[in-house]
Amino acid sequence: MKRTIKEVLIKLFFAFIAFTSVLVLTLIVVFLFREGLPIFKKIGIIGFIFGKEWYPTYDPPSFGIWPLIVGSIYVTVISCLIAVPLGVLTAIYIAEIAPLKIKEVLKSIIELLAGLPSVVLGFFGMVFLAPWLQNTFDLPTGLNIVNASIVLAIMAVPTISTISEDALYAVPNEFKEASYALGATRFETIIKVAIPAALSGISTAIILGMARAVGETMVVLMVAGGAAAIPGSLFDPVRPMPASIAAEMGEAPFGSLHYQALFATGIVLFFLTLAFNLVADYVSQKFREVGSATL
Repeated sequence: MKRTIKEVLIKLFFAFIAFTSVLVLTLIVVFLFREGLPIFKKIGIIGFIFGKEWYPTYDPPSFGIWPLIVGSIYVTVISCLIAVPLGVLTAIYIAEIAPLKIKEVLKSIIELLAGLPSVVLGFFGMVFLAPWLQNTFDLPTGLNIVNASIVLAIMAVPTISTISEDALYAVPNEFKEASYALGATRFETIIKVAIPAALSGISTAIILGMARAVGETMVVLMVAGGAAAIPGSLFDPVRPMPASIAAEMGEAPFGSLHYQALFATGIVLFFLTLAFNLVADYVSQKFREVGSATL
């Protein structure tokens, strides 16, 4: 009887924690929509999202966030093009190839990199990468898309590598032993057995790494250049949506159009992230099916 009561109490406790988390998230979303939706009635959804001018302090002000959306897409996509191959290949090397001593050293370095504050990486981008890019490519400024993408990739690599490594470790040894028994080499076993079996976990790692790049604020605020304009090249400065919210929220009068526009930018960022996660979840499920079918 006592054991049954204890189990019921434990279940109720965990249910309370779960519902509290959902409630907090719901309240945050409600607050975001309550503060941001009014501007859509005054400007219109099309004008706000696809407007090409962001001048909130002009008279009259312009609240078009298309340059901010384009900036966010640029830095996210390029950073992922850098981080995904590096992270996945690092995970494969650590999990399947590296000797024990090298494996321990690499894991420690990656964990240390994951623990670095974003502001430290932002300083690295400002002090080292920006002058190097400026001098190497003869640019007016080193604070641009490439700089932000490189620093975001450095931030995303530990997440992608760690989770991908765990997914590879989770592949049963029987699969690999069967592959070796059939005469496959280590390389063939990694490519045709280990990676397909871990595709679902690897895709989840990529999702989480990209999610960090999409929502990162401090790095893009420091090294992206802060120009709210549509870039003409990869070496142009941009201002992604998170950076714009962080830079201007403290200066926007409470309840003003500028204040509402920043919350509306948060709504757009919320829907972009939601759409990205839904697509990523679909891809993850497909990879799980592909991995199962391959094996």
